[in-house]
Amino acid sequence: MSANRRPVLFQESTISKRPAHLNPSRVKEFHGRLPNYAPTRLIDLPGLARELNVKNVLVKDESSRFGLPSFKILGASWGTFTAIRSVLNLPEDSSLEYVSKEAAKCNLKLFAATDGNHGRAVARMAQLLSLQACVYVPLNIENHAKQLICNEGARIIIYDGDYDGAVQAAAKAAKATTNGVLIQDTSFPGYENIPAAITQGYSTIFEEIDHDLQLLGLSGSVVVSPVGVGSLAHACVQHYKTSSTTDATKVVTVEPDTAACFYKSFQTKNAEKISTSNTIMTGMNCGTVSHAAWQDLIHLVDASLTVSDYEVHRAVQYLRFHGVSSGPCGATGVAALRRLNLEDRAKLGLNLESVIVLLNTEGERPYNFPLDVSTDDPVELTRLLTRIESTNPTLSSSKGTGETQIANFIEAWLQHRDIETRRFESTPGRPSVVGIASGRGGGSNLMLNGHMDTVGLSSYSLRPLSGDLVIRDGREVITGRGCLDMKSGLAAAMTALLKASRLTLKGSVILAAVADEEDRSKGTEEVLAAGLRVDGAIVMECTMLPLGALGTGHKGFLWLEIEVLGHAAHGSDTANGVDAILNTGLLLKALRGYSKTLPSDEFLGPASLHCGIIKGGLELSTYPETCSLQIEFRTVPGQSVESITIDIDRLLAEIAEKEPQFRFNRPRVAFSRPAYKLDSGHPFERLAVKAAQTACEEIVTPTGLAFWCDAALLAANGIPTVVFGPIGQGAHGAEEWVDVESIRKTEKMINSLVAEFCG
Repeated sequence: MSANRRPVLFQESTISKRPAHLNPSRVKEFHGRLPNYAPTRLIDLPGLARELNVKNVLVKDESSRFGLPSFKILGASWGTFTAIRSVLNLPEDSSLEYVSKEAAKCNLKLFAATDGNHGRAVARMAQLLSLQACVYVPLNIENHAKQLICNEGARIIIYDGDYDGAVQAAAKAAKATTNGVLIQDTSFPGYENIPAAITQGYSTIFEEIDHDLQLLGLSGSVVVSPVGVGSLAHACVQHYKTSSTTDATKVVTVEPDTAACFYKSFQTKNAEKISTSNTIMTGMNCGTVSHAAWQDLIHLVDASLTVSDYEVHRAVQYLRFHGVSSGPCGATGVAALRRLNLEDRAKLGLNLESVIVLLNTEGERPYNFPLDVSTDDPVELTRLLTRIESTNPTLSSSKGTGETQIANFIEAWLQHRDIETRRFESTPGRPSVVGIASGRGGGSNLMLNGHMDTVGLSSYSLRPLSGDLVIRDGREVITGRGCLDMKSGLAAAMTALLKASRLTLKGSVILAAVADEEDRSKGTEEVLAAGLRVDGAIVMECTMLPLGALGTGHKGFLWLEIEVLGHAAHGSDTANGVDAILNTGLLLKALRGYSKTLPSDEFLGPASLHCGIIKGGLELSTYPETCSLQIEFRTVPGQSVESITIDIDRLLAEIAEKEPQFRFNRPRVAFSRPAYKLDSGHPFERLAVKAAQTACEEIVTPTGLAFWCDAALLAANGIPTVVFGPIGQGAHGAEEWVDVESIRKTEKMINSLVAEFCG
């Protein structure tokens, strides 16, 4: 467990109970009349009680309620029943059969939004009442969840956005439909009565808990409730924090690290809408607390905390081992208890007489196994990042996965530590993540820039996603595609950002984990377009730092395509056939001579060119009509796209003058990036050299680098930039490795520069 994780928040004000407005026995009587009603189990977990040194830990198991794997049917049933009675102005003592009959007469249609179980529950109620249901789901919901809702007879509409947007879309559709009724557990101004009824429906859970505890001769000391939109937690505080209750039961809420809408609001004491990111706790992936729930939760919750996907995954396994069917949302209570430290337990008043009740809100369901975000060690973090495939999908003909999975991990890692995050994804599937350790003001801001994408796996010799730690020539190294280029540098930047977030600095430290550097650098361009103030930057590319190199400049590049033209004819028709491939040979010979005339820079070295791709011909028995040659130039200051294309135009004209059959289309510039040099003696260079020498314990020299990186884009935006990162071999090669000691030195260099530049 990380010692730097997001803390548990405790209620600062004295909790005052709310008036009791609900008759829970009436709701329970309603549920008792529904087909197949039976109280759910309260299961003892003695091992967890011993682990926490308390009397009992009990789980209210809602993994099967009315044949559905969730508690949601309790709220959906009472909410739907209440809503229809209200819309049709039916008597309070109406039976379910009478309500169903009257609703069918009016052809009512139910609408809801969901990321899983709520929509399925509304669909089940619609089926029970012989009504139509239309359920809106966010774009990222799992296919199996959609299928289960469809199996209940509902119509699914996929909303191109998140859960909160789906709620508004469902509300709009219900309003626009004659006799449409929105059944939603999220309240907002103007829509509060039905969410309140759904919350009331959950009171049956707590009535059953009280009954079972009484039979056991126990009373609850702490109840742990998950929070999504807040309806269940609201029902919990309504039950335990009203004037009708006399005991001192404490309510603790738990949420995903990556969807902590109540936690954030509890922290600031203001109801806030947040941007959420990926979590296996899909039913809790909500960016806004229900308006009505917030009014009570802010005053009545005793403590709020968040847990990681990995902790919840472990909790699912724990419950399964003890015979409890649970999905990720249902296991949050176990994860919450196991993350409490001794100080947290003391603040909650836990002791040998304490009785803790957890709410298992859903049964088992499939999900992708998450990675552990708890490590603060840059070496272990490098190994984890290396195991996540993030191949660039536009770099080559092989289909890459993109950066979504690694971006999700980095975002979750940052949020686990309560570090501010922003996500940029103008191109779907190509996200970049920014983490910010904000300074108090009056200082310089430093960006730590590292790319998440790698080249393809097909050229790697063996186990490209291993992340193995091995001994090679007497040194510890990590192996795997991208470990050197540049997940190790990114890992060092992440842990350095964490350390910066715990300091009191004047300036801010900004981590930019960017997409697409291996191709078009869309990630860095997108982050720069966001307008963050940056006064200096480090790009953590591999600079072979034990050799004393600090990159303060690098070459640029230009991709140029030339199409040489022939004339297609039968292979025997020598009079008419013109061989475009042979004529391309004339160009290749001329390029060899031209390459020897390219300029050289005193700092960056000589410019160069090579022919990367050549394509021509369709079949052996036909003269090739075209031959395409793609050339990469590595450029130095003084060269430009214009100057190079003028040179190539002249070269082609000279060949054509000597060889009448040599024809071509004008060269096409596919892509280019400029060279970069930081002025010698620049103040930022001096600080970076000092920090590098502190880390390496040797003389460090500003050096020009042969490869291109995003430093040039940063410099073009007026940001002085250096390049500094670990040592290794095999970037883009058949086997790639990075030196472990150099990862730690990279982090140390960043820490030193942060202290000097941002302090």
